[in-house]
Amino acid sequence: MFVEAVFSGVILGGIYALVAMGLTLQYGVARIMNLSYGEILIAAAFGAFWLFSSAGIGPLAGLVLVVPVAFAINWLIFQVLLAPLVRRAKTRDALEVDSILATFGLLFVVQGVMLVAFGGAYYSYSFLAVPVTILGATLAANRLVALGFAATIGILLYLGLTRTRAGTAVRAVAVDPVSAQLVAIDVRATAAIAYALGGRTGGSRRVLVSMFLTFNANLGVVFTMKALIVVIMGGVGNMLGCLVAGLILGLTETFVATWIDPGLTLAATYVIFLTALLVRPQGLFGGGAR
Repeated sequence: MFVEAVFSGVILGGIYALVAMGLTLQYGVARIMNLSYGEILIAAAFGAFWLFSSAGIGPLAGLVLVVPVAFAINWLIFQVLLAPLVRRAKTRDALEVDSILATFGLLFVVQGVMLVAFGGAYYSYSFLAVPVTILGATLAANRLVALGFAATIGILLYLGLTRTRAGTAVRAVAVDPVSAQLVAIDVRATAAIAYALGGRTGGSRRVLVSMFLTFNANLGVVFTMKALIVVIMGGVGNMLGCLVAGLILGLTETFVATWIDPGLTLAATYVIFLTALLVRPQGLFGGGAR
């Protein structure tokens, strides 16, 4: 049972971490505190569900369609709703406050559209739901496939941010947008791309997670909450911090659910979060972007 709990915790923690990477891009670079992040993720899950149930396109193949659509939609959201806030904000703190209010409203718009289209019922679909035994632990194949694809996307994202000129520009804007302008970096364009990339990243994760989790139109706030906890615990803008914080939460929730009480998993999450804030309020890996 211990081995199975460890595997389950790593899978859950890895999903948490990789979902939060999208939000840390949006907040760490564009300085947009996106409270509608979870709703966009659920919309991607509904997109995968619709493709699978109506057109017979599996979620892995559906990534080819959902990912570019998610990027385009998030880019449009930034240009139409958030770019005016960026232009008028005198400080980054003012932009954070304005973005919280704007995306809070967007949350209800997206949620309302999903409720009209799909109602409040829970949805799920069966894809690769076959047992796989590893070191004596039995796991569903779809969870392993989802983790593998998500980890690959996360590694590619990390390498893109740390090994390319475009990634260097993104990290420069995250650290100091004023200094970034002095070296001819278009801060607004970079922020728009980072915001869209963050939405695309989160959307791709939710497509993968939809293979084994049930979801409905009201579930977005749960993913927003978990993503915020992971981002703040790990350190805003820090990809490695997202990974470590996500694994800590995933393993904690799995161990509590296995050996104590499944009803206490949320309480355990907040205990870990509050402890981290008290010990290291800047996050496990500091406040700077890496």
